[in-house]
Amino acid sequence: MKKCILSIAALLCTTAFFAQTKSFLDVPYLETSAQVDTLVTPDKIYLSITIQEKDTKGRVSVEEQENKMAQRFKAMGIDIDKQLVVKDFSSDFKKYFLRDKEVLKSKQYSLEVHSGKQVGEVMVALEQLDIANAFVEKTEYSKMDELELELKSRAVKKAQQKAVALTKPLGRKVGMAIHIVDNSQPYYPRYNQPAMMVKMEMAADASMNQPLDIDFEKIKVESLVNVKFALSN
Repeated sequence: MKKCILSIAALLCTTAFFAQTKSFLDVPYLETSAQVDTLVTPDKIYLSITIQEKDTKGRVSVEEQENKMAQRFKAMGIDIDKQLVVKDFSSDFKKYFLRDKEVLKSKQYSLEVHSGKQVGEVMVALEQLDIANAFVEKTEYSKMDELELELKSRAVKKAQQKAVALTKPLGRKVGMAIHIVDNSQPYYPRYNQPAMMVKMEMAADASMNQPLDIDFEKIKVESLVNVKFALSN
């Protein structure tokens, strides 16, 4: 008896599901899609900087180079407590005269700056400190989450405008949205841009006195939605 009751309940649930599906399909609707996009300038630029002891007589230690770099950055208005972090610290062992060993240390940092001009100023400063191993590692836009939400809203509004334009000649009215699909692709930060790195290095060699004013490629952000609108007479 219990099995019979359960079977009837399952049948009723299945019937209700198909009834809902059928009623959805029976509603006159218009399906449309819309895409919006915009360009933004990255305002979080990460430089990878490596300081390394040189295999020469009287070489300057990593610590001394680090202190000089920190002092220079502070003088430039950079908050090293917030904008400069250590990424990696390593030591390489090499043999000398078949017996002695020397420890050549290197230290890698990540520096966050907020404009192309700041990147140029940092690159010139590093060149003057004889620190040549630096490049743009990653670029981001700090308000990306808010921008993506704004674009999604604009895309839905655009889809509604398209629906009105399509149905107006037919004398139909666009009702509520009964189904919305967000087909937008999430934005991922850009890593390692070789073309930009080459441009920076060439400019640094050409001029030691003027800060580099680098135009970073703008970030394209897109939003794509698919919307079904109910129609009425």
